[in-house]
Amino acid sequence: MESELTHSKLNMASYGFSKFLSEFIEMAFATWAFAFYESVLGLNPLWVGIGFAIFAIWNAVNDPLMGFLTNRPFKFTRKWGRRFPWIIIGGVPYVLSYTLIFAPPGSEPLILFLWLIFSTCLFDLFNSIFFINYVSLYPDKFRSVKERRTATAIQTPIGIIGIALGFIIPPLIVDDAFPSTFIIQGIVMSIGGLIALSLAIPGCREDQVTIDKYLSTEENREKDTTFFKTLRGAMKQKNFVVFIISYTFYRFLIISIQGSIYYVVTFIMGEEETIMTYLSASFLIGALFSSPLWALLAHRTNNNKKVMLISSIVLVATTIPLMFIDNWVVILLPIVLWGVGEGGYWTMIAPVLADVIDESVVISGKRQEGVYNGFLQFFGRLGILMQAASFSIIHIITGFTTDPYSELSLFGIDLHFALIPGIIMLIGTIIFWRYYKLTPDRVKEHQERVIELKL
Repeated sequence: MESELTHSKLNMASYGFSKFLSEFIEMAFATWAFAFYESVLGLNPLWVGIGFAIFAIWNAVNDPLMGFLTNRPFKFTRKWGRRFPWIIIGGVPYVLSYTLIFAPPGSEPLILFLWLIFSTCLFDLFNSIFFINYVSLYPDKFRSVKERRTATAIQTPIGIIGIALGFIIPPLIVDDAFPSTFIIQGIVMSIGGLIALSLAIPGCREDQVTIDKYLSTEENREKDTTFFKTLRGAMKQKNFVVFIISYTFYRFLIISIQGSIYYVVTFIMGEEETIMTYLSASFLIGALFSSPLWALLAHRTNNNKKVMLISSIVLVATTIPLMFIDNWVVILLPIVLWGVGEGGYWTMIAPVLADVIDESVVISGKRQEGVYNGFLQFFGRLGILMQAASFSIIHIITGFTTDPYSELSLFGIDLHFALIPGIIMLIGTIIFWRYYKLTPDRVKEHQERVIELKL
């Protein structure tokens, strides 16, 4: 029955450490990768932007393709499961490859440029394998609305702690006058990532009932499915398209703010990197303490769309005012409020995506979580392309590399820190409000149909 929980809360918490790992590493990457190559190593922002653009193009192939390839059964599936082997196969090198990004083999511009492309693409290859399979496990592992929301309420605070630690730890280690300190933080982050991955193992293991159900319903059907046929089917699903557009704009917002913090603290506020720790603590307070309340609101309203929409509005309302604050003490409270909005949106991503995937099962008669999450990962990664493009263009136009402390350069930082991300998020919020049609009644109908299909 829908009211039953088929997994223990301890198991849900273990699964949450996969989310911890993803956010832990991604936070550090989004905050430091662009700044490391531009401000620390001195690579021209145009070349940094091109490097990240190539990285994003690689995503266009890598993410959906990895989702499609890992979605079918393999020889090891019956014994180890559909998702768990790929979570380990991708997770370990994903964590270790993070360090390579900050360890270029030379200082010449061409070497830095090529290493940026190589290291980020390698990092993304393993990240895709890990990310796609751990998020694809969610709608298959947690079937009822109640269990999904309970799992989200448990794993969201764990993931938020991962975000906070991914933000707090690097500034305690790095010194932009000594590039070698970035390698040290990479090693420390990798060790922390491996610990998180080991804690996630019990929650990411699939039981034999789930494995057998998958093999009995999917093994033969996948033979007639092609990648491009699946892609066309996904793009015809209007609610999925609307969701990924709003999610892409949300990712642009998050990555832009993460990537801007270093510039805001260093150049606008004139403070040391350790001040970033205080900003992270403020975000943690807002997100960590509000996420259970958002989950409770979702339970009470039984309306995932409404709760995600409210959190989107909070994010927009608290982002744009950040550009007018240039004192780290004054900005702490606004960051707390921004964390409240982020906690809400972040809490609702998995339940809303699960609703979308249930709809896809009803439409196609197949469970294709891996493919859908591959598409989601790709569009989420487009946020990095948008962020890199905005940073590069703004820094070139404002003359940041010539005089980072000029009024024009500082205004440019404010633009990519708050104003542009806030406007983009507003557009995404309007699109989601206007065109996303999965109401509670339709969600319930889809779940009942999934049960009838025995999928």
